[in-house]
Amino acid sequence: MIQFKQLSFWEKVTLLENIDFLIVGSGIVGSACALELRRGNPDAKIAILERSYLPLGASTKNAGFACFGSVTELLDDLENVSEESVWNTVKLRYEGLERLLQRFSKEDLNYENCGSYDLITGEEDLAVYHPKLDYLNRQIEFITGQKNCYSFEKNVNGKFGFKSFKGGYFNRLEGAIDTGKLLLATQKDLAKNGIIVLNGIEVLQIHSDQNGVILETNYGEIRAKKAGITINGFAKKLLPKLAVEPARAQVLVTSEIKNLPVKGTFHLDKGYYYFRNVGNRILFGGGRNLDFKAENTFDLNQTNLIQNALEKLLREQIIPDTRFSIDYRWSGTMGVGTEKGPVIEKIGQNTAVGVRLGGMGVAIGSLIGERLARILND
Repeated sequence: MIQFKQLSFWEKVTLLENIDFLIVGSGIVGSACALELRRGNPDAKIAILERSYLPLGASTKNAGFACFGSVTELLDDLENVSEESVWNTVKLRYEGLERLLQRFSKEDLNYENCGSYDLITGEEDLAVYHPKLDYLNRQIEFITGQKNCYSFEKNVNGKFGFKSFKGGYFNRLEGAIDTGKLLLATQKDLAKNGIIVLNGIEVLQIHSDQNGVILETNYGEIRAKKAGITINGFAKKLLPKLAVEPARAQVLVTSEIKNLPVKGTFHLDKGYYYFRNVGNRILFGGGRNLDFKAENTFDLNQTNLIQNALEKLLREQIIPDTRFSIDYRWSGTMGVGTEKGPVIEKIGQNTAVGVRLGGMGVAIGSLIGERLARILND
């Protein structure tokens, strides 16, 4: 093991000693937390540790959906948890998206208010969902102040070139971002605010003493006065008792398709599948409901079961009679639990966590990071 003792005096003093706030994880939550800490602590030494060369979880591996709730997902949630919990979660997501768009310009993120479609495969489903549309619209209006968020479009097949869908519920308030541009904008903000980002350092254990927090890493020991844990889907590796589980999300992107008719963002099957166009390509992800147990993993590889299912849906329903290949495949790790709400709490006198974003990091990451910073500031 390479030890920090091999570093120079300059490196140790400038980067690794006398740290006031140390954040574990450089994704959306960790970066927002560090920036909020800087706002309230202009002279503090703030550092972020990231175990990979890029954020390893979902922050740079997500699909770039700026969403807060599709019709089928929300109605499924309402069958399983309380109304209060469902609408509190939606409120957090909507306010989180607003906060993200306050932090960065639409140009920074390449944000598009394209809306989203929740596609329906069975006529019998429409009989279940249609009568509840007015209720959903009233509840969303309470949160957003916007009327008629959801509407139904029958001819999605003709409009987008799909096959076999019975229609789609359109959410006019959702959109999409460029996840890579979000990363670049965040890196610029961190540098501008004098926040140190150290890549390639994995935290293996964390404990406290009378002087603050001690983090044991793959390079040795780092001390700080306070620490925030924001590694979301990987949090259970560091904190086994935390009520958060990893959930792998597999994604693929097609080759470029000439005259691609698919434009916008789309959900299927209560949000378990999702796709969008990225230029003239289709990005398609999801399918963990095919094998929840296998997808409850820290492994970032792909499986034939899910990749084949994604390709089959593409070929048979989404872009039928279209020639394409798959140019990119990857996986990200989300943090989920029996409850959809995040975990933002102190776990020690000088340590707190902000994790379990439930696949909604784009929507709620900024708010969770800022709330975590307020806890660390106490």
